[in-house]
Amino acid sequence: MPSAPPHTKADDVKGVFKHHFGYTPPHLVKAPGRLELLGNHTDYNEGVVMSVAVDRYIQMAIAPRTDGKIELVSSAFPESEIFWMSEMKKNPAAPWADYVKGVLAQLRKRGVNFSGFNAAIWSNIPMGAGMSSSAALEVATALAVRKLFPFSLSETGATVPPKRDERGHLPPLEKAERMFFAKLCRAAENEFVGVPCGILDQVSSLFGKPWNVINIDCRFLTVDHAPLVGEAIIVFNSGVKHALVGGEYAELRQNCESAAKKLGAKSLRSVEMKLLKQHQAALTPREYECAHHVVSEIARVVAGERALRDEDHRQFGQYMFASHESSRDSLKNSTPGLDTLVELARKHPGCLGARLTGGGFGGSTINLVAYHQAEKFMEHMARSYEAQTGHKMKPIVCQVVEGAN
Repeated sequence: MPSAPPHTKADDVKGVFKHHFGYTPPHLVKAPGRLELLGNHTDYNEGVVMSVAVDRYIQMAIAPRTDGKIELVSSAFPESEIFWMSEMKKNPAAPWADYVKGVLAQLRKRGVNFSGFNAAIWSNIPMGAGMSSSAALEVATALAVRKLFPFSLSETGATVPPKRDERGHLPPLEKAERMFFAKLCRAAENEFVGVPCGILDQVSSLFGKPWNVINIDCRFLTVDHAPLVGEAIIVFNSGVKHALVGGEYAELRQNCESAAKKLGAKSLRSVEMKLLKQHQAALTPREYECAHHVVSEIARVVAGERALRDEDHRQFGQYMFASHESSRDSLKNSTPGLDTLVELARKHPGCLGARLTGGGFGGSTINLVAYHQAEKFMEHMARSYEAQTGHKMKPIVCQVVEGAN
């Protein structure tokens, strides 16, 4: 999501809604951002990936209206966006609204009935930092519409709507239905926004669990959790905003899919490193680099899951460092700022592991740090990064939280 001047100084979504629409909203939802812990660009290759939902949120307030129009207002953008519910088209002046419109288009495609509404959006997820504010907005939109116009989803579309309890609350989503919501939100980003992303971000926002990592198998669309207790998760924003609607992300995916096809595989998930090296001559140099990263990264995630089960967090951190090196040298989606952050982190004894997180081409690094050394580590990083680059940097300490529901 691109950034823009704030619409209002209200510091919560109720305030944004009331400031613009003049009354208190009846329904509120929130969806967390995510950090990819290990598994860079493995999701759309049907691989495995490890992530966490963190305590940075998109909040949405929503209320019905009777004229068939939808009006969206955001704390981050100066103008509201108004459109007829029957005409969900892109507006170049309000690209941030595409994430909402894309979800609404997918809901309609699946037979979900809804009418006009007012909605306000507030976020404390840093935009362009690689923490997936876009997926959180998609998830928040789907859940907010469910609160206003109750519906249930199956694999094929809308089914019998859920019933409210005596307090007017809807039942929480079951695990299977949460995956249908994730798939709907991914389709919104793929088809309407135009980013050929995998399902990592949407699943992470919906399946978070406190003090646990989320293990996602992107071929079989299964999710389980593993404890991650005793370490701090600290994010450093390089200050270079990434925008995945650019061509770099699509180009990486294209090279990965082309490599898999030439190797006779459904996806790179099915390719072993030995086979890849044996058939290197069949690929272009760029296809081989991308495939080498993905195949080795999938192996790192599997090894990382084992290290966490064994409570060997230092070994897990080594896989994080190796992941960054592969992203930098083979996938080439790192930047000088991200590389500097990782190298500075590596020099501090309190840091177990560090790597870029998310799509790359800017954004942030994620750092796994021993709790008792977290303060000294953050001081070291801020001081060293400013000395080396001239840029001040504020660390973001993240708590691992429950997913949206």
